[in-house]
Amino acid sequence: MMWHDLLLALALLLVLEGLLPFLSPAGFKQAMQMIGQMKEKQLRISGFVSMMAGVLLMYLINN
Repeated sequence: MMWHDLLLALALLLVLEGLLPFLSPAGFKQAMQMIGQMKEKQLRISGFVSMMAGVLLMYLINN
């Protein structure tokens, strides 16, 4: 059951990550250019905030 859930979550991640480039390729390219111009510290902070939001969401869903 655990492997099934993990693979299902990975599949959902791939679907969600593919939405923006599919729906708005120009917007996706612009976003990638903006990310490329960010400082490393900004990227680390945004990555950390994203991870913590995901952890909090998983905690709230499971409890």
